[in-house]
Amino acid sequence: MNEALQQIIARNDTWRGNQGRFAGHILCANSDRHWSQDLLPTGYSTLDTELQRDGWPVGNTIELLSDGCGLGAMGLFLPAMEALSEQGRWQVFIAPPYTPYAPLLEARGIDTRQILLVHPKNREDLLWATEQALRSSTCSAVFSWLGADNYSYTELRKLQLAATSGDSLGVLFRPQQAAQNHAPASLRLQMREYRKVHILKQRGGNQGIDVDLPPAEDVPQQPQLWELPAWNSDVTQQGAASA
Repeated sequence: MNEALQQIIARNDTWRGNQGRFAGHILCANSDRHWSQDLLPTGYSTLDTELQRDGWPVGNTIELLSDGCGLGAMGLFLPAMEALSEQGRWQVFIAPPYTPYAPLLEARGIDTRQILLVHPKNREDLLWATEQALRSSTCSAVFSWLGADNYSYTELRKLQLAATSGDSLGVLFRPQQAAQNHAPASLRLQMREYRKVHILKQRGGNQGIDVDLPPAEDVPQQPQLWELPAWNSDVTQQGAASA
């Protein structure tokens, strides 16, 4: 698995060099346009207003803590995934608890041909695959489900450093109990209520606040994914499985 993934994310036809900016994008040596380190709106104005960079901190790790394996919380990243689809780079799902539902992604304008699924065999492979994907310039987004294992600060710091060497949207899904431990991620969020995000930690910005995500900002007549409260997490997982 390691060798195959390495060949994909290390393709020499997509190497990156900073040649300046155009309309908020980095102009790259291969003529692609990547989002700049401070311009990737979440798609929700209420959340952008509270985030230090007015959007997702690209080139860093984001931790999203939830009771439902992060499945419903994927709704938070659909607008960014749609925007990143324009780049033609991989959007990597590492150790997802369920296979992403292709018709839903396509309905939201996300090119499923750019979705790369990685199923590590063990914890070591999971960390390795996440680090390599975050470092690679061929990945526009890296979603990694770390599971309920306890991770040391050193292990998480290694992932954070890998993210800073690239320009991907890097999201680590972890359980709510991880909130009790320190982590180096530049942004840590919790999904504890329906359509509400709690900013647990934010480097250089507001933290310890709740942000409501109004339905008016959803894409009309398009499928949504939102986390249900913890007391209804079984229903969340059953719904995700059936999708």
